[in-house]
Order: sequence, then C-alpha cells, then structure tokens
Amino acid sequence: MSLKPPKKSDLNKSWMKPKPDRAIKIQPEYHLIVTEGTDTEPSYFGTIKEIINGQYPQKIQLNVYGGGMNTVSLFDLAKTLAQESANTYRHVWVVYDTDDFSEEHIDHVLQLCEENSTEETQFHDIWSNQCIELWFLLHFSFMHADIHRTEYWPKISECLKKLGAGEYEKNRKDMYWILRPYMEVAIENAKKLDVLNKGKTASQAAPGTSEYDRISCIMGRTA
Repeated sequence: MSLKPPKKSDLNKSWMKPKPDRAIKIQPEYHLIVTEGTDTEPSYFGTIKEIINGQYPQKIQLNVYGGGMNTVSLFDLAKTLAQESANTYRHVWVVYDTDDFSEEHIDHVLQLCEENSTEETQFHDIWSNQCIELWFLLHFSFMHADIHRTEYWPKISECLKKLGAGEYEKNRKDMYWILRPYMEVAIENAKKLDVLNKGKTASQAAPGTSEYDRISCIMGRTA
C-alpha cells in the first residue's frame, strides 16, 4: 500500500470520499405464547399481541399459538416450536389450566421451564388453578373459594350483564377489551391469592393464578 498523500486532483473523486456509516438494524425481541386452549386463551392473548406488535414493532414481536395440549405435552410443543422457528425467541410463555390433571404433571411444567431456560431463550409458566376464567373473574371481585371451574362461568356472565356486555362464552373475542379497565383490580386480587397460597405449588394453590405476574412481564417489556 502506498504511503504517499493523495493528489489534489483525486480528492473530489467518489472513490476517495469516505463511505457513510451503514445504519444498524435493531432486531425486535421475539416472544412466543403457547396456550393450552385453542379458543379462549388465543383470543385473549391475541389481542395483547395486536396491541404490542402494532405499537412497538421495532421493540418486540409477539406470536400466539393455540396448542390444544396440556401441561407437560404443551411444554414439549412450546419447546419444539421455539427450536424450529427461524427467529430466536427470547421468551416463551406456556399458558395452561390445572383442570383435573395430575399434580405431578401440573407442577412439572415449572421444573421443565427452569431446566430448559438458557441465556438465549427463557421459558415461563403461566398457570391458573383451575382455569383462566379465575383470572377473568378476579377483574370484578376477590375469589378465594375452591369451587369447580364450571361455576366461574355463570359468575362471569353475571358481572358482564351488569356492564351490558351480555353473557360469557369461552370463545369471546372481546374479553381483553371488556376486562382491560379492571386489570389493576385483578392484579391486586391475584396478589391476595398469592399471599394465601404462599409455599404452595401450582397444583395446591386452589384457587390461584400466575397470569397477573406473567402478563405484567409481557406488557412491561413495551414500556
């Protein structure tokens, strides 16, 4: 390479001009939510997806998949989807109800999430004992009685009717927007259940839910 200074006649030539710095493209943080249900949960989290992806497209991209599986098999599906994705998911959220599944399978999901989390991809459990309808009901009142999940539905319908929003159906597409004004109430009620359930596993925490904590984490990443 020549160490001679460039000729004055060459200074204005294009090949002598410094190249502008290329803009560095910032990749969004990818999240995946895999739900046990194929209707209720995908509808609820699907609205959150539309909000986040629409308002913060360069910061976070959220995908939602209704798995139609439960507990351990749902985690296995979530892990497979994450591994096969062209995008690296920073966070994978496994959403499931305890229903009447065995305690071993219910509580094993948390262990699987912890064991399979890496610096690149973290797995999180989002559970409701017995079902996501508990989380819905907590938007309206504190619920601490251990009742069967089917008893939640008429209670939710009663609350919706008072708002002029009709009856509750599992596949309603507007539940997020109906519940959104009362989310802070739901979070506080869920925290109260946490206090009552201190030291208990997900299978033992009836009623109980980790929905509030995980949803706060997801929404908080857009702040």
